[in-house]
Amino acid sequence: MYKVSYSEILDDKAETVRGREVAAIDRAIELMRLAETRPHTSPEAREAVTYLQRLWTFFIEDLCHPDNALAEPLKEDLISIGIWTIAEADRILSDEERPFAPLIDINTAIREGLS
Repeated sequence: MYKVSYSEILDDKAETVRGREVAAIDRAIELMRLAETRPHTSPEAREAVTYLQRLWTFFIEDLCHPDNALAEPLKEDLISIGIWTIAEADRILSDEERPFAPLIDINTAIREGLS
């Protein structure tokens, strides 16, 4: 994943930005679905967790940016979801019994909200 400046994102049409966000979340879901079929110590699980954490770190940074025009309550809810997602991904790597399903469900709901 690459970083672009906030002003570059603002220059894009909202549909294009949403399409990128949906594609990024789709990729995270794809990686987690693959990872849930492997041991949590597998390269696939580490890749899924790393990708998901980077994605949500990017989203949180975007939500905290002063030019982000979303309503404050929505931003706060999404930031809370992002913090939980990052922490839950860490817990998955350290607990073989912890499933990816809650992360897949949350990210699927977020993706559907963007569509």
